[in-house]
Amino acid sequence: MTQRLTRLPVDDFLQRLASADPVPGGGSTAALAGAIAAALVTMVARLTVRNEKFQDRRPVLIPVEERAASLIRAFEDLVQRDTDAYQAVIQTYRLPKETLEEKSVRAEAIQKAVKEAAQVPLETLWALERLVYDAAEVLRFGNPKAASDAGAALQLIRSAAAIAAYNVWINLPGIHDPAFVAEARSHVDRALRKIEAAASQGHTALAKDLTA
Repeated sequence: MTQRLTRLPVDDFLQRLASADPVPGGGSTAALAGAIAAALVTMVARLTVRNEKFQDRRPVLIPVEERAASLIRAFEDLVQRDTDAYQAVIQTYRLPKETLEEKSVRAEAIQKAVKEAAQVPLETLWALERLVYDAAEVLRFGNPKAASDAGAALQLIRSAAAIAAYNVWINLPGIHDPAFVAEARSHVDRALRKIEAAASQGHTALAKDLTA
Protein backbone atom coordinates (compact mmCIF):
# COMPACT_ATOMS: atom_id res chain seq x y z
CA MET A 1 0.00 0.00 0.00
CA THR A 2 1.34 3.44 -0.96
CA GLN A 3 2.24 5.61 2.02
CA ARG A 4 -0.22 8.42 2.70
CA LEU A 5 1.06 11.77 1.50
CA THR A 6 0.77 13.46 4.88
CA ARG A 7 2.90 10.72 6.43
CA LEU A 8 5.82 11.48 4.11
CA PRO A 9 8.80 13.52 5.33
CA VAL A 10 8.59 17.08 4.00
CA ASP A 11 11.50 16.55 1.63
CA ASP A 12 9.93 13.39 0.19
CA PHE A 13 6.60 15.16 -0.30
CA LEU A 14 8.30 18.01 -2.13
CA GLN A 15 10.17 15.58 -4.35
CA ARG A 16 6.88 13.84 -5.17
CA LEU A 17 5.36 17.23 -5.96
CA ALA A 18 8.28 18.16 -8.23
CA SER A 19 8.26 14.87 -10.13
CA ALA A 20 6.83 14.34 -13.63
CA ASP A 21 3.94 12.45 -12.04
CA PRO A 22 0.79 14.67 -12.15
CA VAL A 23 -0.10 13.71 -8.59
CA PRO A 24 0.07 15.13 -6.04
CA GLY A 25 -0.81 18.45 -7.60
CA GLY A 26 -2.54 21.72 -6.91
CA GLY A 27 -5.62 20.27 -5.23
CA SER A 28 -3.55 18.41 -2.66
CA THR A 29 -1.44 21.49 -2.00
CA ALA A 30 -4.60 23.54 -1.41
CA ALA A 31 -5.68 21.05 1.24
CA LEU A 32 -2.19 21.01 2.74
CA ALA A 33 -2.21 24.81 2.96
CA GLY A 34 -5.55 24.52 4.72
CA ALA A 35 -4.08 22.04 7.21
CA ILE A 36 -1.18 24.40 7.94
CA ALA A 37 -3.59 27.31 8.37
CA ALA A 38 -5.73 25.27 10.76
CA ALA A 39 -2.63 24.35 12.75
CA LEU A 40 -1.62 28.01 13.00
CA VAL A 41 -5.09 29.02 14.16
CA THR A 42 -4.97 26.27 16.77
CA MET A 43 -1.53 27.40 17.94
CA VAL A 44 -2.52 31.05 18.34
CA ALA A 45 -5.67 30.07 20.23
CA ARG A 46 -3.66 27.86 22.58
CA LEU A 47 -1.00 30.51 23.13
CA THR A 48 -3.79 32.83 24.19
CA VAL A 49 -6.07 30.68 26.35
CA ARG A 50 -3.11 29.23 28.26
CA ASN A 51 -1.76 32.67 29.12
CA GLU A 52 -3.04 34.08 32.41
CA LYS A 53 -3.10 37.59 30.92
CA PHE A 54 -5.84 36.62 28.47
CA GLN A 55 -8.25 34.57 30.58
CA ASP A 56 -11.13 36.85 29.60
CA ARG A 57 -10.73 35.66 26.00
CA ARG A 58 -11.12 31.97 26.81
CA PRO A 59 -14.90 31.84 26.08
CA VAL A 60 -14.20 33.00 22.52
CA LEU A 61 -11.00 31.14 21.79
CA ILE A 62 -11.52 27.72 23.39
CA PRO A 63 -14.24 26.87 20.83
CA VAL A 64 -11.99 28.29 18.09
CA GLU A 65 -9.15 26.02 19.22
CA GLU A 66 -11.41 22.96 19.19
CA ARG A 67 -12.85 23.67 15.74
CA ALA A 68 -9.51 24.48 14.15
CA ALA A 69 -7.81 21.44 15.66
CA SER A 70 -10.52 19.18 14.24
CA LEU A 71 -10.05 20.71 10.78
CA ILE A 72 -6.36 19.77 10.68
CA ARG A 73 -7.29 16.09 10.24
CA ALA A 74 -10.07 16.96 7.79
CA PHE A 75 -7.61 18.79 5.57
CA GLU A 76 -5.09 15.95 5.87
CA ASP A 77 -7.72 13.56 4.53
CA LEU A 78 -8.44 15.95 1.66
CA VAL A 79 -4.74 16.02 0.70
CA GLN A 80 -4.91 12.28 0.05
CA ARG A 81 -8.41 12.24 -1.42
CA ASP A 82 -7.52 14.84 -4.03
CA THR A 83 -4.61 12.75 -5.29
CA ASP A 84 -6.72 9.59 -5.20
CA ALA A 85 -9.50 11.32 -7.16
CA TYR A 86 -7.20 12.44 -9.94
CA GLN A 87 -5.60 9.02 -10.17
CA ALA A 88 -9.10 7.57 -10.58
CA VAL A 89 -9.75 9.96 -13.49
CA ILE A 90 -6.56 8.80 -15.19
CA GLN A 91 -7.52 5.16 -14.72
CA THR A 92 -11.01 5.60 -16.17
CA TYR A 93 -9.63 7.11 -19.38
CA ARG A 94 -7.54 3.94 -19.77
CA LEU A 95 -10.59 1.67 -19.72
CA PRO A 96 -11.27 -0.29 -22.91
CA LYS A 97 -13.58 1.27 -25.50
CA GLU A 98 -13.79 -1.25 -28.29
CA THR A 99 -17.45 -2.26 -27.98
CA LEU A 100 -20.58 -0.19 -27.36
CA GLU A 101 -20.89 -1.74 -23.90
CA GLU A 102 -17.28 -0.90 -23.05
CA LYS A 103 -17.79 2.65 -24.27
CA SER A 104 -20.89 3.01 -22.11
CA VAL A 105 -19.15 1.63 -19.02
CA ARG A 106 -16.13 3.86 -19.66
CA ALA A 107 -18.24 7.00 -20.15
CA GLU A 108 -20.14 6.36 -16.92
CA ALA A 109 -16.90 5.73 -15.01
CA ILE A 110 -15.37 8.93 -16.38
CA GLN A 111 -18.38 10.97 -15.27
CA LYS A 112 -18.23 9.52 -11.77
CA ALA A 113 -14.48 10.10 -11.48
CA VAL A 114 -14.51 13.64 -12.85
CA LYS A 115 -17.37 14.60 -10.55
CA GLU A 116 -15.36 13.30 -7.57
CA ALA A 117 -12.33 15.24 -8.81
CA ALA A 118 -14.45 18.40 -8.58
CA GLN A 119 -16.15 17.37 -5.33
CA VAL A 120 -12.92 17.05 -3.34
CA PRO A 121 -11.71 20.65 -3.90
CA LEU A 122 -15.28 21.78 -3.24
CA GLU A 123 -15.01 20.11 0.16
CA THR A 124 -11.66 21.82 0.64
CA LEU A 125 -13.41 25.14 0.00
CA TRP A 126 -16.16 24.28 2.50
CA ALA A 127 -13.54 23.57 5.15
CA LEU A 128 -11.65 26.77 4.33
CA GLU A 129 -14.88 28.73 4.56
CA ARG A 130 -15.45 27.35 8.05
CA LEU A 131 -11.86 28.05 9.08
CA VAL A 132 -11.64 31.63 7.85
CA TYR A 133 -13.99 32.92 10.55
CA ASP A 134 -11.85 31.37 13.28
CA ALA A 135 -8.67 32.72 11.70
CA ALA A 136 -10.19 36.20 11.85
CA GLU A 137 -11.14 35.60 15.48
CA VAL A 138 -7.61 34.65 16.55
CA LEU A 139 -6.26 37.67 14.70
CA ARG A 140 -8.70 39.88 16.59
CA PHE A 141 -8.59 38.26 20.03
CA GLY A 142 -5.38 36.23 20.03
CA ASN A 143 -2.14 36.93 21.83
CA PRO A 144 -0.69 40.01 20.07
CA LYS A 145 2.76 38.40 20.02
CA ALA A 146 1.33 35.78 17.65
CA ALA A 147 -0.53 38.22 15.42
CA SER A 148 1.72 37.52 12.44
CA ASP A 149 0.91 33.81 12.77
CA ALA A 150 -2.81 34.55 12.70
CA GLY A 151 -2.22 36.73 9.65
CA ALA A 152 -0.27 33.91 8.02
CA ALA A 153 -3.25 31.59 8.55
CA LEU A 154 -5.59 34.04 6.85
CA GLN A 155 -3.32 34.43 3.85
CA LEU A 156 -2.86 30.67 3.54
CA ILE A 157 -6.63 30.29 3.54
CA ARG A 158 -6.92 32.95 0.84
CA SER A 159 -4.36 31.20 -1.38
CA ALA A 160 -5.74 27.74 -0.72
CA ALA A 161 -9.24 28.91 -1.64
CA ALA A 162 -8.09 30.23 -5.00
CA ILE A 163 -6.23 26.98 -5.75
CA ALA A 164 -9.22 24.86 -4.72
CA ALA A 165 -11.44 26.98 -6.95
CA TYR A 166 -9.15 26.39 -9.92
CA ASN A 167 -9.39 22.66 -9.31
CA VAL A 168 -13.17 22.78 -9.24
CA TRP A 169 -13.45 24.92 -12.35
CA ILE A 170 -11.06 22.83 -14.45
CA ASN A 171 -13.23 19.75 -13.96
CA LEU A 172 -16.68 21.29 -14.51
CA PRO A 173 -16.62 21.34 -18.34
CA GLY A 174 -16.30 17.55 -18.33
CA ILE A 175 -19.33 16.99 -16.08
CA HIS A 176 -22.68 16.28 -17.77
CA ASP A 177 -24.79 17.16 -14.73
CA PRO A 178 -26.05 20.75 -15.10
CA ALA A 179 -27.41 20.92 -11.54
CA PHE A 180 -24.10 19.81 -10.03
CA VAL A 181 -22.17 22.28 -12.20
CA ALA A 182 -24.46 25.20 -11.33
CA GLU A 183 -24.35 24.43 -7.61
CA ALA A 184 -20.58 24.05 -7.69
CA ARG A 185 -20.06 27.38 -9.45
CA SER A 186 -22.39 29.11 -7.00
CA HIS A 187 -20.60 27.71 -3.99
CA VAL A 188 -17.16 28.56 -5.32
CA ASP A 189 -18.19 32.16 -5.97
CA ARG A 190 -19.75 32.51 -2.51
CA ALA A 191 -16.78 30.96 -0.71
CA LEU A 192 -14.24 33.07 -2.57
CA ARG A 193 -16.10 36.28 -1.75
CA LYS A 194 -16.33 35.43 1.94
CA ILE A 195 -12.71 34.33 2.23
CA GLU A 196 -11.33 37.23 0.22
CA ALA A 197 -13.23 39.74 2.36
CA ALA A 198 -11.95 38.22 5.62
CA ALA A 199 -8.36 37.92 4.40
CA SER A 200 -8.31 41.43 2.97
CA GLN A 201 -9.74 42.97 6.13
CA GLY A 202 -7.34 40.99 8.28
CA HIS A 203 -4.34 42.05 6.20
CA THR A 204 -5.32 45.71 6.34
CA ALA A 205 -5.77 45.64 10.12
CA LEU A 206 -2.58 43.65 10.75
CA ALA A 207 -0.41 45.75 8.43
CA LYS A 208 -1.66 48.88 10.17
CA ASP A 209 -0.83 47.49 13.61
CA LEU A 210 2.60 46.14 12.64
CA THR A 211 3.76 49.26 10.84
CA ALA A 212 2.37 51.83 13.28
